[in-house]
Amino acid sequence: MLNNDAIVALATPSGAGAIAIIRISGQEAITIGNSVFKSIKNKNLLNQKTHTLHLGHIVDDTKTLDEVLVSIFKGPNSYTGENTIEISCHGSTYIQQQIIQLLLRKGCRMADAGEFTLRAFLNGKLDLSQAEAVADLISSDNEASHQIAMQQMRGGFSNEIAKLREELLNFASLIELELDFAEEDVEFADRTQFHELLNRIEFVLKRLIDSFAVGNVIKNGIPVAIVGEPNVGKSTLLNALLNEERAIVSEIAGTTRDTIEDELVIGGIGFRFIDTAGIRETVDIVESIGIKKTFEKIEQAQVVLYLFDSLKFKVQSSEYIIEIEKIKNQFPLKPMVVVINKLDLLSELEINTIQKELESLNIQLIFLSAKQNIGVDELKNQLLSFVNTGALRNNETIVTNTRHYDSLLKALDEITKVKYGLETNLSSDLMAIDIKEALYHFGMITGQVTNDELLGNIFANFCIGK
Repeated sequence: MLNNDAIVALATPSGAGAIAIIRISGQEAITIGNSVFKSIKNKNLLNQKTHTLHLGHIVDDTKTLDEVLVSIFKGPNSYTGENTIEISCHGSTYIQQQIIQLLLRKGCRMADAGEFTLRAFLNGKLDLSQAEAVADLISSDNEASHQIAMQQMRGGFSNEIAKLREELLNFASLIELELDFAEEDVEFADRTQFHELLNRIEFVLKRLIDSFAVGNVIKNGIPVAIVGEPNVGKSTLLNALLNEERAIVSEIAGTTRDTIEDELVIGGIGFRFIDTAGIRETVDIVESIGIKKTFEKIEQAQVVLYLFDSLKFKVQSSEYIIEIEKIKNQFPLKPMVVVINKLDLLSELEINTIQKELESLNIQLIFLSAKQNIGVDELKNQLLSFVNTGALRNNETIVTNTRHYDSLLKALDEITKVKYGLETNLSSDLMAIDIKEALYHFGMITGQVTNDELLGNIFANFCIGK
């Protein structure tokens, strides 16, 4: 797939701005750049050192297009591993287009999505998991997802996988060596040490696989469904959480006919709040569809906020407790917070009574007033407590990529087979097959094993210019 032709793309977001950066990479990148650049000090870019900046103008024959600053990065000491220049020009869309069109006429071609990073991978500047982390870093929109992407881009995940693969590869070599001396019945691979290695690999793989449950929701945002009867204040609570009038608030029951979603970052973690249609018996066809969607959203959510009107709850508590138990039984693995809204309308005695009534349900209970913004911060802290960020604080590797997760599962399956074969004295040639399969799945993560279709799928999701 590696092609050394010169590629060009806008490296900054499209549209007008203060400046724009146009990136060129390839064997002839500096030559092409030099052909359109006129230095204010008459410098020839071909004679300049790597990692230097040069002021001048981009010139199309006798026409000056812009005053620019050109950065030179000579391969292999560049992001792509190739000769690269970056032209910092003024951010006019007209100027951007004129410079890119000029470079295309001079021999560049437009870069494909993610082609700069693809070249970095193919030239050995990044492994595949690090390259994928580049895309995650660009799309990170909260502290936690940024921290995970940075750790993976620095090689935290790939280093861990590479170390396990190397140790397993050493034993695989010894097993293969035994096959060459099969007639002499000798063992080069210490079975006790091999068993210890397999146990260690199994432990690490399970930890990484388990981390995906946390990593996936951190990367994509933790969905939280706000459910309850009509007119209990779900939309008001959503507005209070977001600190804006996102949802329509009305005294008319059943105002929310569809689900409304919005995102909020709490303590560096992204949460996606889903305001659902009120749960109640209704003959309104449109509203009933909304209620059906509510249960679908509960199914998709990681956390459920079950909201109640305080005045109704104190007179219908027995009925509501049954409803809470129904939802809890239907979704036993989902954390639920029972939120009693309109706290300002309850006395201290009534609050204590409700607390005692719900004590046996073993659920999180919060009293608040969405309208007066009382208790909203307590609710945010409660939501944050559901997220296991211990791994983040300890700087442990967290898996966020579905492709990595799939390869880890397959590698674990093969390691389990190898372990079983070792414990049952399976012949070395059969064990070697399972070891090779495990090594294959390790290699798929870091890119030591790859194919054009896989790379095409991965880098197609990148933005142009990266």
